[in-house]
Amino acid sequence: MISKKKAIIIGVILILLTATGTFILDNMVQLTIGTKIIMPKSQLNSTSKIAYIKNYINENYLNDVTNEELTDGQLKGLFEGLEDPYSVYMSKKEFADFMDQTEGSYGGVGIIVTPGEDGYITVVSPIEDTPGEKAGIKSGDKIIKVNDKEFTADTMDKAVDLMKGDPGTDVKLTILRDTEEGKTEEIEVELTRKEIRLKSVKSQMLEDNIGYIRIIQFDELVYEDFKKHLEQLQDNGMKSLVIDLRNNPGGLLAQTANIADLLIGKSNIVYTETKNGEREYYKSDEDKLGIPITVLVNEGSASASEILSGAIKDTNTGTLIGTKTFGKGIVQRIEQLSDGSGFKLTVSEYFTPNGTNIHGKGIEPDIEIKLPDGVEGGVENLDQDIQLKKAIEILREKM
Repeated sequence: MISKKKAIIIGVILILLTATGTFILDNMVQLTIGTKIIMPKSQLNSTSKIAYIKNYINENYLNDVTNEELTDGQLKGLFEGLEDPYSVYMSKKEFADFMDQTEGSYGGVGIIVTPGEDGYITVVSPIEDTPGEKAGIKSGDKIIKVNDKEFTADTMDKAVDLMKGDPGTDVKLTILRDTEEGKTEEIEVELTRKEIRLKSVKSQMLEDNIGYIRIIQFDELVYEDFKKHLEQLQDNGMKSLVIDLRNNPGGLLAQTANIADLLIGKSNIVYTETKNGEREYYKSDEDKLGIPITVLVNEGSASASEILSGAIKDTNTGTLIGTKTFGKGIVQRIEQLSDGSGFKLTVSEYFTPNGTNIHGKGIEPDIEIKLPDGVEGGVENLDQDIQLKKAIEILREKM
């Protein structure tokens, strides 16, 4: 088992808190006496400039504004200046709402979104058996309105807040979707919120002793869950394995590496690299699973899913089947500050064992097969799931 448990997070929005920072606010020189500025504007440095502007707003802004609101806005601006949709500051309330998604359940529509580099809120994947999936929302859809209010990638957190709510209440999404004809259509979808209970792993033994494991997300318990399901299948005589990573938006890097450790044999799993060229390697030290493996992927397979599928592909451990993956090859770290606010920051990029960075590119499957429109993938729909059928066919040939 991989011993390194460093809290580096690579999910799109399903990301867990693993580090705690300290909070230092406005450690500035005193620039005022009463309400009078005592330092000339020409002498303002960057620190005193902030204090000057905050004081000016307090004195002259038409509406009332609190110091907390100004500070939150100031810190949001620092991250917005990075022009990185994955790096963001969150107020105390926003951070608490963000963390709700890691607690196992919340009221909402069940879709995973990310701030797209094209400025749109982009759907990574719908969560299985949720209002979003049942309404036909797809990976790659762009959410432009929630309840007729317009949102962009920069205001995604507010859009997510509006999509969440009490189970049984309704919400309307306006979506842009690319068609096969190369056009874009606008769609309105009415959804009824429900309690979203997040699972990580489920499994089943198929005919001919072919094991099937679906990993829904890489949360903090996924390694133990995966190992338990894998051992149960082995105890029941499993001879080959399908791993289903379709519409898996990602999660924890350490958990992903631990799962790869059970499968690929002694090899590199992934390595990360900072802007200073510092590399950190995650290596497998366990024996190879030793049975044929196929892996199902699609455009909703992101970040951690791509690390696992990339490691399996590069080490010739299994065959990838489906469509090209999402293409998120950068790593975010989450920090909670002592006042309850927090931020996530892109700190490195990752590379598959062969040294490939897939950010913005995705991973091409070994065998490309697209599900027909309207067909849902999964073992429950085996008769129509041509990707899963192909995975089983490949395994039967190798057994």
